[in-house]
Amino acid sequence: MKSLSIKLVLASLFTAFCVQAASVYQSSEDFISQAFAGPMPKAKVYWLEDSDKQAIEEILAHKFNKMRLRYWLHEGETVWILEEIGKESPITVGIHVKDKAIVQTKVLVYRESRGDEVRHEFFTDQFKQARLTEEHQLDRNIDGITGATLSVRALTKLSRIALYLDDKVNKP
Repeated sequence: MKSLSIKLVLASLFTAFCVQAASVYQSSEDFISQAFAGPMPKAKVYWLEDSDKQAIEEILAHKFNKMRLRYWLHEGETVWILEEIGKESPITVGIHVKDKAIVQTKVLVYRESRGDEVRHEFFTDQFKQARLTEEHQLDRNIDGITGATLSVRALTKLSRIALYLDDKVNKP
């Protein structure tokens, strides 16, 4: 009986250790409403051309299998809700762009077991006013966080993609 109890406790601990709960910091709807300071505009769809997929895959350094992305547009400002794998799980990020520069980057849902320091403003404020160069790089360095390297890279890549896509949908 004692052996069975120990096995049950160990199994429970193993399950708790292996199962990662998603930390939801803000809903997509709340982020979008906050970005536009009012009611949420209707979502639009951007259909990716082959050149777009190629550019996104170069930024991500892996395959990108989506054909379209949803975004929100109001008076030239865009909001993108994008996901990228940190180490093992997707990180959902909201990125608000105005005048070809990032206004705000926010981690909405974090599903990794470590590295969630990227959700704090001390980190995400580095993206404010960042722009995209012709080489699809950010115009500034983003300081990393020890132990969160892959999460930092994920947010940096998503910021580059949001700026790239904003440029595509806001062409005169």
